[in-house]
Amino acid sequence: MKKYKVGIVGAGGVTELHFVGYKDHPERIEITALCDPNPEALHAKADKYGVPQRFTDLQDFIQNSGIDVAIVCTPTSIRKQIVFPLIEAGLPVFVEKPFSDTLAEATEITEKAKKHGVPVSVNQNFRRHFPFELVKEKVAEGLIGKVTSILFSNLHFRQDSGWRLDCERHALSVMGIHWFDGFRQILGSEAVSVVCQNRSSSAINCAGETDATVQIVYENNAVATYVQSFSSAYNKAELIVIGETGTIVNGHGTVSLYRKGVKEPEATWENNISREVATYEGLNQLLVSLETGVEAPNSSEDNLKTVTVLDAAYLSAKEQRIVHLKQGVMV
Repeated sequence: MKKYKVGIVGAGGVTELHFVGYKDHPERIEITALCDPNPEALHAKADKYGVPQRFTDLQDFIQNSGIDVAIVCTPTSIRKQIVFPLIEAGLPVFVEKPFSDTLAEATEITEKAKKHGVPVSVNQNFRRHFPFELVKEKVAEGLIGKVTSILFSNLHFRQDSGWRLDCERHALSVMGIHWFDGFRQILGSEAVSVVCQNRSSSAINCAGETDATVQIVYENNAVATYVQSFSSAYNKAELIVIGETGTIVNGHGTVSLYRKGVKEPEATWENNISREVATYEGLNQLLVSLETGVEAPNSSEDNLKTVTVLDAAYLSAKEQRIVHLKQGVMV
């Protein structure tokens, strides 16, 4: 198994997922460089995790760090200006979700990567942290028959700080991107229409939306209805997948199978994958792709279809209409 020298761009809070997630895999990953224009944040993080090389300039980082792979943990507002130089330098990139706030920029990044023959993967860590892959497995086994509906509620009180407060796109970009991706995983199908309403609550200090309701119809005729709130005093994260012969109900830690007329679950499975572990697994998918030449399951090409649904939701809310898609592309 090859060991890779990894450099991280961005020394903010999300980098903790990467430092903690990678530390148990020294045979695979060594974080040798950190880059951030804020010297105080840079050295505080580098000192905490013992990173030897420290850069405040991106070009200096690219030219002199000697890394094999770059991890991008910067705000989405500057994503392209960070990712483009890395791609042009031939460095494979593992980027935080969403890899862009807009479909146009996500497409631009993906096309740039293709042109240079450089793989880009996206840290959709909730595929494993929230039990989407486990539910996908149970659906594929035929335990509930054909899926007709997905009902998902994610309610909590979340007051962000820093750069996110000024973003026009907020709750759906922060969390909806996970759920849109998860619905795709479960159904193995792409969206054909999206309709969304969103609102901004005065309870939360931010420029973007705090609450939204989204309904998505898929190619296989299943319908997902999703409610998001960052302003709720009541916490709830519940996914219900309704099939023709059974229903799966789950939160973060458990997945339960129910049958008609029976109050207790027929079976229950545990899912205790941390975001840190899932982040390592996401990076390793990119590394395996480098070694095999096979596109990673979390590639930017795949993630474009998730960003398309995100973009369609915002467009629907703005223009107060149903947005139609064909083969993952807005029409």
